[in-house]
Amino acid sequence: MNTRGLLDQLLKSGQDLLQNKAGSPQQKGASGGNGGLGSLLSGASGGALAAGAMGLLLGSKKARKVGGKVAVYGGLAALGVLAYKAYGNWQAQQGGAAGAQPQTLDRVPDAQVELHSQAILKALVAAAKADGHVDERERALIEGEFTRLDSDQELQHWLHAELNKPLDPSDVARAARSPEIAAEMYIASVMMVDEENFMEKAYLDELARQLKLEPGLKAELEKQVRQASL
Repeated sequence: MNTRGLLDQLLKSGQDLLQNKAGSPQQKGASGGNGGLGSLLSGASGGALAAGAMGLLLGSKKARKVGGKVAVYGGLAALGVLAYKAYGNWQAQQGGAAGAQPQTLDRVPDAQVELHSQAILKALVAAAKADGHVDERERALIEGEFTRLDSDQELQHWLHAELNKPLDPSDVARAARSPEIAAEMYIASVMMVDEENFMEKAYLDELARQLKLEPGLKAELEKQVRQASL
């Protein structure tokens, strides 16, 4: 299974998400199985298709707002850079000598990037469900958009399973095989949620606990997302 390419497209999709008005009421598509972004973006570029998938994940109420955050990332490498910066700042705040260089996904061998990518995509899907908006019909639309983006059947089956799982921060956190992956998963989750929504903020706090993030590092990761979104 190769999630790297799909995730990279999703993280680059912010501008298309805004330009194609994925946050507009049309996104929910309306009657009939051919409604929604599948028809709205028919024949569109890969970036617009990724925006469609991301817009459906986010839901119409927050797609435009969060789309601005997504736009700043520029793909996987940029997310790794933010995690690396957060680690460096946090280490400096500890007052001790800097430890080993964080092995964020912008600095690991290609063979390890997939491990990071799958964990981050798992975090994105879970964070998108945190407000409870993804119902059965929307899951079908989301899966349809992902199918158009990537024909990998193994990846499609994995996404189907993730979309249909009950939301469980402890299950999400188990995908973090290293502290750096945990940091990247948390950044991706902060990027996706509306922290003014009580349910989503509660999910984010519990995820941080399950990821065993030090409070200072958690705050620095959140700061990096805010600064990047300005």
